[in-house]
Amino acid sequence: MDFHFKAILQSDGWVENARISTDDKGVITSIESGEDSNAASGYVIPGFRNCHSHAFQYAMAGLAERHDRDSGRDDFWGWRNTMYELALSLDPDQVEQIATMLYKELVRHGYTHVCEFHYLHHDKDGSPYGNLAEMGERLIAAAEAARINLTLLPVFYQKGGFGKDPLPEQRRFISRTLIDYASLLQHTIEACKHSEYASAGIAVHSLRGVDPEDVVRTAEDLGAELPFHIHISEQVKEVDECIEHLGLRPVEWFLRKIAVSDRFNLVHATHITDREARGIVKSGASVVLCPSTEGNLGDGIFPLKEFQDAGGRWSIGTDSHIGLSPFEELRLLDYGQRLISHRRDTFTGSSESSGENAIRSAFFAGVNATGEETSEYFEVGKPLNACVIRDDVPLIENCELEALGDRIVYASDATWIKGTVVNGRALWAG
Repeated sequence: MDFHFKAILQSDGWVENARISTDDKGVITSIESGEDSNAASGYVIPGFRNCHSHAFQYAMAGLAERHDRDSGRDDFWGWRNTMYELALSLDPDQVEQIATMLYKELVRHGYTHVCEFHYLHHDKDGSPYGNLAEMGERLIAAAEAARINLTLLPVFYQKGGFGKDPLPEQRRFISRTLIDYASLLQHTIEACKHSEYASAGIAVHSLRGVDPEDVVRTAEDLGAELPFHIHISEQVKEVDECIEHLGLRPVEWFLRKIAVSDRFNLVHATHITDREARGIVKSGASVVLCPSTEGNLGDGIFPLKEFQDAGGRWSIGTDSHIGLSPFEELRLLDYGQRLISHRRDTFTGSSESSGENAIRSAFFAGVNATGEETSEYFEVGKPLNACVIRDDVPLIENCELEALGDRIVYASDATWIKGTVVNGRALWAG
């Protein structure tokens, strides 16, 4: 199949009058430029990787915003109780329906891949399903229906906090031993083999959610070739309790106890010291930032400028799905930094364009988080995954090519997206 675009964005800039050809599996066979074809339409940026998702939480988006003044402070831990109520109420059919709706919306907003941090494993009473991967298979079915690539991350969730037994509200999440989790992981890997859209990775919920020894063993003994994701240092309370129980800050402990490499993805990492930031960079690990959810939960602001200036890699995710636009995630990420630094040069890199630098950072760390490998946005031998921007939007029609990346990132909304191409399949809007 041939696609003709007015321009495509590559990592070193825009390529005008581009034609991309794909085979019947959606793999790029050629990229050519210079054709001034009347058939060309749309400006193309790489499809976004959504590197942190809890699909079932989409059902409660916007429904945890009523605050009783008499009950005291409302924060992450209060929001978590509402989430538990939802988690205990859903059956597999409902989870599949919610995930399908969410994944279709992610495609509509320009995402072509989602990493599903999946811990809703068991039946409502906490007993395992006959098929350990029942819920995972429902998420795979949702991805297939939406036609979005999926990295399914079954989550090892064992404890109710540092040194604490799991809460009754967490009963659907729990794998009590490493052997239990290894079995769940293997069933997930097998389920993914039957889908053209799905692959598997490894996830530990958090240092507070798994015994320290089992965190180390999971990282060392299970799936060394798979991407590894973990929530870490999201909340101040979490950091304080980690120091009390383990004697170190969460990232500090993780880097000291585990041979961290570029397959590791530290989700949130909101409350880190300069030393921890430098340690993450030195290890090759990436962080996954979820600005709309982190803002909604009152988590805090990640020290992005310093981390990025040190060579740190970051990707984005929509987490609880209070927001679904990758452009909103990038803007929130940038504007949070501007508000605390009083500077406007958050996204610096090889280009003078903040927008292009943001896309580049999110893309390459995002590819790594999904378990993929690529050296370019659009590359012969790789599937065509793209977000196509309309060329008939007034602000696009009247924009010089060198400023196009900035205009797309900082001024766009979902109506600017002409469609999304996933594995060579064009899913056009409207």
